[in-house]
Amino acid sequence: MAALRRIPRERGGWWHAYVCPAHGTELDHGDLLAGSFPDGGARCAYGCRVDDEAVRGAWLVLSHQAWARHLRVLAHRGERAEAVARLAEYAGLYAELATGRHGEAQNWMLRGRLFHQALTDAIWAVGVGHAVITLAEDSTDGLAAALPLLDDLERAALDARDVLTGQGHLASNYTAWLNAAGVAASRGAAAARGQEWEGAKVWLDGEHGLYAHLRAAVADDGWEWEGSTYYHGFVLRAALLALRSTDPAAVPSDVVDVLAGMTDVLAAVATPGGVLPALHDGPYLRHPLALEWLELVSLAQQLVPSSALAAVAGRARSELGAHDDGLDRALAGWFAGPPLPERPAPGPVTVFGEAGYAVLRGAGIHALLDFGPHGGSHGHRDKLSLYLYGDTTPWQPDPGQVPYAHAEFRDLYASTEAHPAFRVDRGEQAECAGRLLGSDGSSVTAEVTGAYEGVRAVRRIVLGDGFLVDLLTVTAEDSRRFTAQLRPGVALDVQLQAGGPVRTTWYGEETLHGWHTHSAGVPVRPVTRPGPGPADDPQRPRTRVDFTAEAQRITFASVYQASSAGPAVTDVRLDDDGLTVALADGSTALFRTED
Repeated sequence: MAALRRIPRERGGWWHAYVCPAHGTELDHGDLLAGSFPDGGARCAYGCRVDDEAVRGAWLVLSHQAWARHLRVLAHRGERAEAVARLAEYAGLYAELATGRHGEAQNWMLRGRLFHQALTDAIWAVGVGHAVITLAEDSTDGLAAALPLLDDLERAALDARDVLTGQGHLASNYTAWLNAAGVAASRGAAAARGQEWEGAKVWLDGEHGLYAHLRAAVADDGWEWEGSTYYHGFVLRAALLALRSTDPAAVPSDVVDVLAGMTDVLAAVATPGGVLPALHDGPYLRHPLALEWLELVSLAQQLVPSSALAAVAGRARSELGAHDDGLDRALAGWFAGPPLPERPAPGPVTVFGEAGYAVLRGAGIHALLDFGPHGGSHGHRDKLSLYLYGDTTPWQPDPGQVPYAHAEFRDLYASTEAHPAFRVDRGEQAECAGRLLGSDGSSVTAEVTGAYEGVRAVRRIVLGDGFLVDLLTVTAEDSRRFTAQLRPGVALDVQLQAGGPVRTTWYGEETLHGWHTHSAGVPVRPVTRPGPGPADDPQRPRTRVDFTAEAQRITFASVYQASSAGPAVTDVRLDDDGLTVALADGSTALFRTED
């Protein structure tokens, strides 16, 4: 007997509250279409059962959003009677909530009617609008019941957008979704009435429409201004959803360039196996996120095809498993005209000067250097972090972020301590920006001078012939305690040698080997200790390594080689001439440190 499914009748809260206070893990969702909070409380992976008002409100957010997605699926599958009945039910519920905005939202939020945040209302409205649009392609029968809801949703999106842009926040990611909600609701209402859609002048072309937002929110290097992988994709997904039935040739050429550039960003940071690093405050691993990436890539491939992004969709689908509802495969023909030309694949080195990231790819290693601006409310104190991935293995990933309602773990994952960066005197880096010193076809060099008073750090990353070189030089006005940090996302072995470099082995679907040395004459303590793994599970321990020295100046040098690459590295030595790497075929390579 099929499980009973019903739409919940209560307002949703703030989804970030759906987190275990003891363990920092997102709680198990249960059956989000069942319409009622799990009996006995929401389950934590470590056996907790959590039941309080905030968690119940968060579950309602997840449930309502799952229903909006389910409505889209029902419409695509042609299950018309069920979809129409549920839309009518939501129309009645939304009318009941017309007494005002959510009264329990945090003060900083732009408040919604169905949820704490107008942003969450907008995301839900997009799914509802697209369900109606799809149903109307076959017939308008029964859709009149949804018209009051669609008209209310459009008015709510317009009112919220007016408040936001009146505060000077045209570039906010809220604005992207309010515009997408306005498009979906107004286009859905027009379709239900059997009319041509006339809302482009408000929601796309207008002074505060989607095109104006994208021009304001995206920098010349293609990154959304917050510099976060998640929020970048968040805004791009809203834009692509808003452009349903649009001919790409009808989009202003500068906006096409923005959309193509945003797609290029994701293609550049993604590994060949489809891993998208969680740069600057993104969630690490969760099924709803995999659904979002799958939808985004499916839409992006129809607008600006990119072979480099195809693996992202495949990886998302494999992460979803039974959670994959197949919606992405029902999105064919989203745009009215042919796609733009396919985007070129990224080269060995890509530098994003304004966001402050560099990506280096070679010999089975995918490396990212973070040197840019802090990132506003979504930034971490992680300047000159070096992230290392294989095709599918997160050897040393950006650890991501827990749901925001867990203040303690959120602060932990924003800290310098949590990142493969550097520290001075065991203190936290200041919120600051670094600077690109130079780059070429095989290397990138960046510095930061604002992380600690009187301290300059320079990190140079070089693609060698079958290996990667990392040279981190830290200088102060007097002797300080400098620490270079390894923060694995996988199991790690550390081996000290009687003479020569420290050896590390990083495991996973692919294996990475590391050699670690430092300036001569400066004693360095390589201390290992257990620490939290990536943010999807703070209780999963990983071996952290701190290389610490008392000095006025020191260079920490590391060489990394994937087990699939060759010839094998046999020795690593750092002296006054620079870093020498010896290989099994008898050849050597010299890499200069900073002058």
